[in-house]
Amino acid sequence: MTLRVTPCSDAASWNETVNRFSGHPQQLWGWGKTKAQHGWRVDRVLVTDEAGTVLGSAQVLLRALPFPFRALAYIPRGPQGLPGRELDVLDAVGGYVKNTHHAVALSIEPDWDAEGPLAAGLPGLGYRSSDNTILIGRTLILDLRRSLDELSGDMSKKHRQYIRKSGREDLDYRRVTREEIAKCLAVYKLTAQRANFGIHEDSYYLDIFDNLGEDSPVYAAFKGEDVVAFLWLSTSGYTSFELYGGMTEEGERLRANYALKWHAISDMKERGITRYDFNGLLNDGVSKFKMGWAKHEDQLAGTWDKPLSPLYPLFSSALPLAKSGMRKARTLLAGLKGRLGR
Repeated sequence: MTLRVTPCSDAASWNETVNRFSGHPQQLWGWGKTKAQHGWRVDRVLVTDEAGTVLGSAQVLLRALPFPFRALAYIPRGPQGLPGRELDVLDAVGGYVKNTHHAVALSIEPDWDAEGPLAAGLPGLGYRSSDNTILIGRTLILDLRRSLDELSGDMSKKHRQYIRKSGREDLDYRRVTREEIAKCLAVYKLTAQRANFGIHEDSYYLDIFDNLGEDSPVYAAFKGEDVVAFLWLSTSGYTSFELYGGMTEEGERLRANYALKWHAISDMKERGITRYDFNGLLNDGVSKFKMGWAKHEDQLAGTWDKPLSPLYPLFSSALPLAKSGMRKARTLLAGLKGRLGR
């Protein structure tokens, strides 16, 4: 059956389609709009059959590359489609990207289980597993269809104790207004300096807040007027996805991040969200904190590339070097800003 791929230019219609197919928040219109304001191009496409029925969709991010590579196409946590037709949707999108954007490769990090049939079908479509990861496949996903008592019962004993402890502190846990985002970003900068990682400029985070609106709630623990911990989410109608978080030394002393995260999880459950994704597990202290919230881990399909150009082998070997240089530059810049007090 011949499938048709057409761009979508209506934000409301696009988000309705993403949510209808239980898509990920990084496939929402507002996320793509933010990326388009910060160095990417966006092509949102619908895939339909001969009868005009929409089978799925994909938000494709495009990044210009130095000559002769032209561009890289990337689908974060997508595509989404009718159950059983996701691979057909992806195959159609791959052909469209090759013919329309002449990219060196289409890189995908789908929201699919690593052991499921969808991931197993990727090699048959010409995809190759890649180490050039943006979104980490190893993660922790809570099933919010379970009761709060069941979710609490799967936590470590220490996590339950710290939730109770921080909940008794003189702290106010609530959603953050736009005017209070600056306080969260100040905490984030302190966190980045302590942990030695690079962050974006303030405008990037404000654009996320503005473009996603209700689909990007930010929660904070306030001690008086001061933010001592914050947690920033993005959420579709199906999945909540942690974006950013941080805390001050006072927040760490009060264990504010425990009651804060439980407050956010509870709020997402009340909203009707069924999956809560902690956004990646590594072998570090933050991941150890995340792993205490459940007795299991989840492994998503990971990063896959479909070569679309004879130059792909050269590109795939050069990309890790370029990414390493970019990370070092961002870390150096963050450290410099910290020393200058900016």
